[in-house]
Amino acid sequence: MSRTTATVAASLPDHWEQLVTTALLGTDRRTPPGVAPGPQTPSDLLDAAAAATVRRRAGLCPARPAERLRPAPEDPRPPLPHAAARRLAALLADRPGASGGGRRGAAPDLMELLPQWLQAANARGYAAPPQALPALLDAARGRTDLRPAALRFAGPRALWLARLNPDWRFALRAAPGGGPSAPDLRDPQGIRRLWQEGLFAERVTLLTALRSRDAAAARALLEETWATERAEDRLMFLDSLRAGLAPDDETFLERALADRSRNVRETAAELLSALPASALAARMAARAAACVAVDRTRDVPTIVVEAPHECDAAMERDGVVAKAPAGRGERSWWLGQLVEAAPLGTWPGRLGGRPPEEIVALPVADDWQGELHAAWCRAAVRQRDAAWSRALLGEPSAPEAGGPGAVSLAERARLLAALDAGERAAWVAGFIETHGLSEAFQLLGVCAVPWAPPLGRAVVDALNIARDAGSYPWSFSGVMGLAERCLDPSEASRLDALLAIPDEPEDAAPGAGSYWSEAFQRLVTTLRLRGAMLAELAPEEPAP
Repeated sequence: MSRTTATVAASLPDHWEQLVTTALLGTDRRTPPGVAPGPQTPSDLLDAAAAATVRRRAGLCPARPAERLRPAPEDPRPPLPHAAARRLAALLADRPGASGGGRRGAAPDLMELLPQWLQAANARGYAAPPQALPALLDAARGRTDLRPAALRFAGPRALWLARLNPDWRFALRAAPGGGPSAPDLRDPQGIRRLWQEGLFAERVTLLTALRSRDAAAARALLEETWATERAEDRLMFLDSLRAGLAPDDETFLERALADRSRNVRETAAELLSALPASALAARMAARAAACVAVDRTRDVPTIVVEAPHECDAAMERDGVVAKAPAGRGERSWWLGQLVEAAPLGTWPGRLGGRPPEEIVALPVADDWQGELHAAWCRAAVRQRDAAWSRALLGEPSAPEAGGPGAVSLAERARLLAALDAGERAAWVAGFIETHGLSEAFQLLGVCAVPWAPPLGRAVVDALNIARDAGSYPWSFSGVMGLAERCLDPSEASRLDALLAIPDEPEDAAPGAGSYWSEAFQRLVTTLRLRGAMLAELAPEEPAP
C-alpha cells in the first residue's frame, strides 16, 4: 500500500456515497474528501475507494474481545428415542396452510398433535434434543397454550438460549427463576432484593414460584410491602394466594377485607369463602341461613326465602356488592351473593338434615328457585363440592338437559369439573346418548384425555347417526376436531367401517357424504398417528 493509501486509510472516514459521487462526476469537477487536488487525485480516489471497500467488508472495527459465553447447562434427563426425535422434528416443521378456511382434507393437523406429544414426553421425563430447541421456542412464541409444556420439555438450555435472542424472552418471563436477576429460591437475601427492586412481572413470577415452595414465606413477603403497593398490583399479588390456599392465610385475608380497593376486597372475600372454616364463611352462613328455611306447615315441605332488605356496611366489608347490575332486583342480587359465599355444609342442618339431592328436589316458594339454585351452583363450583355438583347436575337424561340448578351449558361444564374423571365421562356420555352432540361441545371440553371408552363410543355413535341422517356436516367440525385429539387411539379400528362415502338422503346437504368420509378418514389417520407417537416414546431397548 502506498504512502498516500496508508494516509487515506488512517485518516479518511468511510464516506462511501461521496466517493461514488466523485467517481461519477470526475476528479476534475470534484475532489474526494480528505484528498488534495492535483495530478494524483484520480489515483488517490481509487486508493480511498479501496480502503473504504475493505472497511465496509470488514464490518466491525477492531475492539476488545467480548467475554466468552458460558456453556449451556447440562440437562440430566435421558435423551429422546431416535424415532421420537424424528417425530418431534416433523411436528415442529408443520405449519398451518396459507388459506384461512375451506375443507381441511384427510391429512392430520400435525401442529394440533404437538401439545399431546409434549405432554407425553414430559410424563416420561425426556430431555429435548438440542437441535430442536430453536424450533420449539419459535412454536411456543407463536402459541401461548404451548408454553408451559414446551418450556418444561426444553429445560434449562432453553433459558440459556432465550437470553441470547430477544424473540425468545417470553421464556424468561414464563419460567420461574428464568429472569437474569432471579435468585435461587434458597437465597433469602436474593429473594428479598428482587422483591424490593424487581420489575412487576419479575415480582409476580417470584411470588408465584415461592408460593408453590413455601406458602408461608410467600405470604410473609407480601405482607411486608402490602401497604405501599399499588391497588392493581395488590390485586395481582392477592390472586397468587389461590395456589395452596390454606387456613393459615385467613388472618392476612381478613385484613385485606378493609382494603381501600373494592376489587381487592372482593377477591379477599372470595378467597375466604373458599375456606369453609373461616370466620367470613361463618358470617355468610349465618346471613344466608336467616334467609332460607323449610315451611313444614304445607302439604309438601317447601323451601321459603326471605331475601335481605338491605346491604349493610358489614355485608359490604365481607365482599357483598351493594349495587345490583341493570335488570336485577337488589334483594335477589344480595341473596345470591350470600348463598354463594356460604359453606354448602350449612344447608343439610338448616333444611331438616336432608342430603343435597333431596334439598335440590324440594319445591321453592314464590319463584325463588332459579335464584337459589343458581347460587348453589356457583357455591359448588367455588368449593369444588362433588356431592352438591352431582345433585345440581341431576340425571343426564333429564328432559331439560340438565339438573335443577344447571342454568346453562357453561355452568354444567363447571359443575362437572368437581367430579372425578370417570364419573364426568359417564355423565357426558349419557347426555350425548339422550341429547346428541349439538349441545355437548362445552361438556366434552372438561373431560379427561384420552376419553374413557363409554364417552368415546357415545361420541362416535352420535357422529355416525348424524352422518346417516344426512346432517349438515360442517356443524360437527368442532366435535370432530376434539375427537381427533381426545379419542383413545385404540378406537381407530372401530372407525374403519365409516370411511366409505355413504348414500346421501334426498334432503342431505350437497356433498355431505364426501365430507363425512373425508372427516372420518382424517380421524382414523390421526388416531393411528397418535398411537404411533406414543409407541415411539417408549424407552429404546439396549443394543445386544
